[in-house]
Amino acid sequence: MLDQNLKSKINKLWDKFWSSGLSNPITAIEQMSYLIFMKKLEDEDNKREQEAQFVGEKYKSIFKGREDCKWSIWSTYSAEKILDHVRDKVFPFMRNLGEGNYNEYMKGANFGLPTASLLIEAVNIINDMHIKDQNQDTQGDLYEFLLSELQSSGKNGQFRTPRHIINMMVDLVNPEIGEKILDPACGTAGFLVNTYQHILEANRKDGVSTLTSTKKKMLDEDLIHGYDIDETMTRIALMNLMMHGIKKPNVKRKNTLSGNYTEENMYDVILANPPFKGSLNQAEIDERFRIKTTKTELLFLELMFLALAPSGRCSVIVPDGVLFGNSKAHVDIRKMLLEKCRLDAIISMPSGVFKPYAGVSTAVLYFTKGEPTREVWFYDMESDGFSLDDKRTPQLDKSDIPDIIERFRNRIKEKPVDRKKKCFLVPFEEIKNNNYDLSISKYKEIEYEEIQYEKPEVIKKKILEYEQKIIGALKDLEI
Repeated sequence: MLDQNLKSKINKLWDKFWSSGLSNPITAIEQMSYLIFMKKLEDEDNKREQEAQFVGEKYKSIFKGREDCKWSIWSTYSAEKILDHVRDKVFPFMRNLGEGNYNEYMKGANFGLPTASLLIEAVNIINDMHIKDQNQDTQGDLYEFLLSELQSSGKNGQFRTPRHIINMMVDLVNPEIGEKILDPACGTAGFLVNTYQHILEANRKDGVSTLTSTKKKMLDEDLIHGYDIDETMTRIALMNLMMHGIKKPNVKRKNTLSGNYTEENMYDVILANPPFKGSLNQAEIDERFRIKTTKTELLFLELMFLALAPSGRCSVIVPDGVLFGNSKAHVDIRKMLLEKCRLDAIISMPSGVFKPYAGVSTAVLYFTKGEPTREVWFYDMESDGFSLDDKRTPQLDKSDIPDIIERFRNRIKEKPVDRKKKCFLVPFEEIKNNNYDLSISKYKEIEYEEIQYEKPEVIKKKILEYEQKIIGALKDLEI
């Protein structure tokens, strides 16, 4: 969703990395992430100092005694000095900033820019992006566009979730302070960052936080958790959360589908877009799973069910095949969602939501653990506020998202039953009788307009009259 100017700067940054020999996209994105993190560290430090001054509190800068690690200082160094300084002083400082998981996973991080000239060019391009002046959404979109260059994207079903879809899902779940939150396949931590911001905003009055220091500490250190199987993504997630103010992010590298992950009945809220279109080796899958399958999209759903505490809520993106697949595993997972959970909502999204990365059709499931389903609220999203082609041009006046949030909250009061409309309720018994099929097309009624055609003899007469007119016109031209 970036403007062309910012996109061209990011592409220029990629070109510089590739021409300098950093052709592995994963290596390149990791190095770019370190540089952007270094830049944002100072921007965020300055911002927090200003906020502390505004409320009359004391603030200790993270750069106290290490001012030469500030971006604004070292970025002006000469070519003879800058590379050694960043590699030997700034990078170790950055790597040891956090606590716990951050320090653990940053131990394996290495600064890999080969030349001072590349570092200086990268610094100039990042400065030219004016990251400090961008709002949080634009910064997130910038980072997502940077990540979109990963050539491995989509091969194992890992598609970055658009920020406005994350916003919608978080608003639907409405996480609150005190609730324990999980993303079991967190990637760059987009859901966790948005959840954190949602809770902060819900506890703000006249621009000032109403959270006590105890509750704020609990939010920063205990409530938000994420796992990812990829080490690079784990580091990026940790940096992303730290840049947003979480000093001790609870993000770990772990395959949550394996026997190494055993958390059950622990989380009040789960938000995720786990990888799908992939299969695991049977030997890798934890024996506690009752759904017998190797398909990751089905295994993750059971994982989330197990990890949720009683009455816990989950909002998750799934491929459409989960809704109507007729294998025993597909039917069993839907039966679990309907009979062991209250399946509150299914939001069918148009296939262009993940373009230009993929044209896959998906839906958002929202369910609550621990009580059976009586009826399911379906919504047929036609527009997410952007064109559904590869360009994804903004069309905010067409977005269904505000209507989705409002209608979902009022679904019990409204009791929509007209299946020709965008949203409606379907009783559990009807779904059960349809082999637990959850595809919206199974229940939505299409309203056809009857077209009145003229009788064949009338159409024939009109055609002959038209032919005579053409023949007459041609004879006039010959004269």
